[in-house]
Amino acid sequence: MPDVASLVEATRAFITSEVLPIDDEYDGDVEAAGGEELRRRLQARARLLGLLSPQGPVDCGGLGLTMCQRAPVLEEAGYSLFGPMAMNVNAPDEGNIHLLDHVASDAQRRKYLRPLVAGEWRSAFAMTEPAPGAGSDPAALTTRAEKVDGGFAVNGRKHFITGADGADLFIIMARTSGEPGDARGATMLLANAAAPGIEIVRHIGTMDRSMVGGHCEVRFTNLFVPDADVLGAVDEGFRYAQVRLGPARLTHVMRWLGAARRAHEVAVAHAVGRRVFGSRLADLGMAQLLIADNEIDLAATRALLMVACAELDSAERASKSTSIAKTFAAEALGRVADRAMQLCGGLGVSAELPVAKVARELRPFRVYDGPSEVHRASISKRAVRQIVGGP
Repeated sequence: MPDVASLVEATRAFITSEVLPIDDEYDGDVEAAGGEELRRRLQARARLLGLLSPQGPVDCGGLGLTMCQRAPVLEEAGYSLFGPMAMNVNAPDEGNIHLLDHVASDAQRRKYLRPLVAGEWRSAFAMTEPAPGAGSDPAALTTRAEKVDGGFAVNGRKHFITGADGADLFIIMARTSGEPGDARGATMLLANAAAPGIEIVRHIGTMDRSMVGGHCEVRFTNLFVPDADVLGAVDEGFRYAQVRLGPARLTHVMRWLGAARRAHEVAVAHAVGRRVFGSRLADLGMAQLLIADNEIDLAATRALLMVACAELDSAERASKSTSIAKTFAAEALGRVADRAMQLCGGLGVSAELPVAKVARELRPFRVYDGPSEVHRASISKRAVRQIVGGP
């Protein structure tokens, strides 16, 4: 049984002493800080400290933490924008490790999962497409995988593929049957990034800067994927996507909870040290409201997160609880960062404090892994079904 309390303390020490200084020096811009070279250097240090891949399966070199166990560890990792990368718990690798752990064959575990858990490889999850393709509605999937002798030929375009530039492995969602709009007929395929037919078309500029490999447009042209590299069963890709998405939503919450907590703590320290109108800023009523509301949002996020983690650890699907936790956290943590900026005044919107960069990185969370509006529609439909039944 892992000693989670010790892992939390060791993670906190590693992040604050070795990762935060680099993060702050480069204002959370991972490419400016060294990109892939930085990732390898920090992960080598995390490996030496016994902190690499706490979520990874033990048989592949990870620490094997459950969802509930990994929550406080990933929160501490997320205290720095570079912390999740340093410990190999960053998106999309963390979610891809979880997916492969639950779906991959023994041969695929050896070939693909082991190097991911070891930090030797990076990966990308290629599902989102330009309109009218898959996005918030995965059933709109247009990328095709046609059966050929010995495997599949993949053709299509993807965009906003996080970490694609420099990735070693692509997990590709492609349609193997049916037409766009059908809720079945997708298959997950594993492809080495060096395979002919994979092209990184461009980086798509986004407001966040902490993700190594960027967010890219990718083109597949007659990419051959052998039958041995089909992940799971043909036409079952949408079902496997649910294996990945629920836990990945929660690990996003864990990481961003750490970042928002840092913004809050910096703001409180500023409010304690700043004197205005003859008293400490922290003693003024309006400042106290901002501080208190941040404390409430952080505590509520943590509580909803743990409810959903407990359900997943109990082998429940937890679709409702993960949607609720993700939607609430994406908005609540954004509020925390915004209030922290307000408390810090001019410093809060500058690079003098880390608050503004946290707000910058947090904002896309309301879009990633399902926009808040899509989650709300899903939560509402479940509530209606519970009362009146039906599909």
